[in-house]
Amino acid sequence: MSFFDYTVTAQDGSEVSLTQFEGKVLLIVNTATGCGFTPQYEDLERIYAAYRDRGFEILDFPCNQFGHQAPGSDEEIAQFCTMKFGTEFPQYKKIDVNGPDADPLFTALAAEKPFEGFGRGVKAKALEQFAKKNNKQYGEPINIGWNFTKFLVNRAGELVARFEPTADMDEVEKAIKAQL
Repeated sequence: MSFFDYTVTAQDGSEVSLTQFEGKVLLIVNTATGCGFTPQYEDLERIYAAYRDRGFEILDFPCNQFGHQAPGSDEEIAQFCTMKFGTEFPQYKKIDVNGPDADPLFTALAAEKPFEGFGRGVKAKALEQFAKKNNKQYGEPINIGWNFTKFLVNRAGELVARFEPTADMDEVEKAIKAQL
């Protein structure tokens, strides 16, 4: 099954078929407006502006499951992202990415490229401890470890990479360029 076969929910509640993105490279990301990784919106918008004319799209899914760091309404979140970071990429309805109500798209993405940890370094170790406590409430498996987990889907609708929030955004950009 291609990841273009999924349907997601727009902020207005309408269903959006990902078939409209067939032939494009997608970066699918769960986000939050009050997270230590929220400044990644700046990098995401820069990357989007640089490559959208070459067939690249970012699909942004706010999620409040990690430390309640996306508490606002869909409209408030969109307004924050637009005003603070100038985001122009599509933002969808707030979702769950773990637990019984997890969005099917994220469940499928994570099943294909499971969580393997946040990497190395001080930031990764600190996040690992905090996430472990937070994520116990969702049971197993934990599909997504934290906000700003990114999945790269190629033009054929195949998942080619997963990036944890601690990944260097330059590495994310290099992987996107390789798919374009």
